[in-house]
Amino acid sequence: MDTKAFKRALQHSENYNRKGFGHQAEVTTQLQSEYQSGLIQEIRDRNYILTQGDVTIRLAQAFGFCWGVERAVAMAYETRQHFPTEPIWITNEIIHNPSVNQRMQEMGIKFIPVEAGQKDFSVVETGDVVILPAFGASVQEMQILHDQGCKIVDTTCPWVSKVWNTVEKHKKVNYTSIIHGKYKHEETVATSSFAGKYLIVLNLQEAQYVADYILNGGDRQEFLQKFAKACSAGFDPDRDLERVGIANQTTMLKDETEQIGKLFERTMMHKYGTIELNQHFQSFNTICDATQERQDAMLELVQHNLDLMLVIGGFNSSNTAQLQQIASEKGIPSYHIDCVERIQSADAIEHRRLNGELAIDQSWLPDGEIVVGVTSGASTPDKVVEDVISRIFTLKAMVSAV
Repeated sequence: MDTKAFKRALQHSENYNRKGFGHQAEVTTQLQSEYQSGLIQEIRDRNYILTQGDVTIRLAQAFGFCWGVERAVAMAYETRQHFPTEPIWITNEIIHNPSVNQRMQEMGIKFIPVEAGQKDFSVVETGDVVILPAFGASVQEMQILHDQGCKIVDTTCPWVSKVWNTVEKHKKVNYTSIIHGKYKHEETVATSSFAGKYLIVLNLQEAQYVADYILNGGDRQEFLQKFAKACSAGFDPDRDLERVGIANQTTMLKDETEQIGKLFERTMMHKYGTIELNQHFQSFNTICDATQERQDAMLELVQHNLDLMLVIGGFNSSNTAQLQQIASEKGIPSYHIDCVERIQSADAIEHRRLNGELAIDQSWLPDGEIVVGVTSGASTPDKVVEDVISRIFTLKAMVSAV
């Protein structure tokens, strides 16, 4: 399938929209009412520090809703306003935040059902409205919806689209796209659908394994088994790693993506020489500005003396998990929560560990004066952050009063 030609044809279809419907003013007012926070604005105005009683909150200087997320949510609200009675579907969560996705359902926007791990598009009828979320959708899903005659509202973040353009460039010159990402993540699924040959590496360790294979060869069957769910059909490591290009899931750790790019550049230079490097390696900057800004702000925040760190965001939010990893590597007691209800009491908090497991920690909130670092992922509304901070203030006030 010529994915580039299909995407171009889709974008010229009268059933396709990616610019909204002219209801920005009304929607902006509604979004401010539902998602913004007076308390968070006060903390911003106080140089991102607020003390109340025994608690000092240090807020990261870049956190929460990014431009791409705001755009996606606003377009979903506009879609409901423009099509007040029509059936509206969405191919996946609009963003990785439970409260926002719950709000979508309250507005009558339905999610495509999933049966045995597969999306069931048979529920969608001709003329129905279907929203593509901020992470995008695979080209195969777009084809299904286009053939069905649906009205498609595309909220895909432009940074994600930039990565798609990158893997299209790799495909055009018969390079294998090495994608730094999580093979199950919706964004990486979408990106790989636009690629020709591809291999998805989760981290620097997996990238090093691939680099060693390029230089030294190895057990082909072991390689294929290791990446069985993370490579294109018919992938052959002995044939398809001679020419590689780098791409990434936009929410991965910036430093790790850069290290992986440099690793493969060195690898191909070592194998083919400096003069031939450009015939075997391509790299374009596809690191999302918003992801980078939030990671940089987190790196600055953890330099302060913090008693604990709260990282707020959906449990399936990759960019939030990366922020949590930064705190964990610094050795700060850190808790990734998706909503205020996870804070059960001053003695118990339910949180997501880096390995994905949910755990309940006891005695997590220290006695006496404390400094709490707070950040949130790019899909987290300020209102959710306010709820968490207010809960900390309340719990500490109750303990002090006893």
